[in-house]
Amino acid sequence: MTDARRQLIDHIASDAVFHGDFTLTSGAKATFYVDLRKVSLDHRVAPLIGDVMLDLIADVPDVAAVGGMTMGADPIAAAILHRSVGRDRSYDAFVVRKEPKDHGRGRQVEGPDVAGKRVVVVEDTSTTGGSPLSAIAALERAGAEIAAVAVVVDRDTGAREAIEGAGYRYLAAIGLDDLGLTP
Repeated sequence: MTDARRQLIDHIASDAVFHGDFTLTSGAKATFYVDLRKVSLDHRVAPLIGDVMLDLIADVPDVAAVGGMTMGADPIAAAILHRSVGRDRSYDAFVVRKEPKDHGRGRQVEGPDVAGKRVVVVEDTSTTGGSPLSAIAALERAGAEIAAVAVVVDRDTGAREAIEGAGYRYLAAIGLDDLGLTP
């Protein structure tokens, strides 16, 4: 395990895991909630996320850009974009809106053009895989080729199965067992 990954796990476990009764986006009930925004927007932790995610996607060839559904994916994509420069890579980032804008250029995928480019869809925490699959649909309409889906924390509640079942590669940096949690 890299030092960055160990530090990231420690930050998530201490600052982003909350215990209680929660309803997840999927509607499922849970006794804990992983609120990755508590750390992904922290100046000490964002570089760790960038480093860990770069390691995770290192063997995915010919990737031009990373991003996903706003808002969970935004700080993850930004961290990867910034840390990639230090590793002599040049990943752009993009943001996928839930719906196309009804004004301006009417875009659903914002940022550099993804048409004809290989992209990695990123997510902070994945439960059912719904957000990455929604992002994939918008990206494919925009002409992107999906190289993989990469998540920081996988809740082990069906996201991998849904994404792989749809024919996409699924990568997770951290599992619940790394955080001392069970689904």
